[in-house]
Amino acid sequence: MKLTERQVLEQFDIVTRKQLRQWVHSGWIVPAQGERGPSFDDVDVARIRLVCELRRDMNVNDDAVPIILALLDQLYGLRRELRTIATALLEQPDEVRQQLKQALLSPIGQQH
Repeated sequence: MKLTERQVLEQFDIVTRKQLRQWVHSGWIVPAQGERGPSFDDVDVARIRLVCELRRDMNVNDDAVPIILALLDQLYGLRRELRTIATALLEQPDEVRQQLKQALLSPIGQQH
């Protein structure tokens, strides 16, 4: 579901229009741009919720927020890559999967 800026602000009564626009300007939130302005999807809303929790509940300052968001983005990116690798491995013949399993279980330095 896509939400307008006004609809997002209605959901988050602790976020001001100025704050939301600053977060978008800073790249913390990256909504799609529609004909009538920014369009926020579920991921954007979850990210706004996270920023609110970081700042309010965890007392994270504005300098640390982009660092935390970048680290989370990296984590989720790596999880996507691992899912892709796991899917590709499942499509391989059993012999290939077993060889890979052995290689992964072998201590470093004992591989050929």
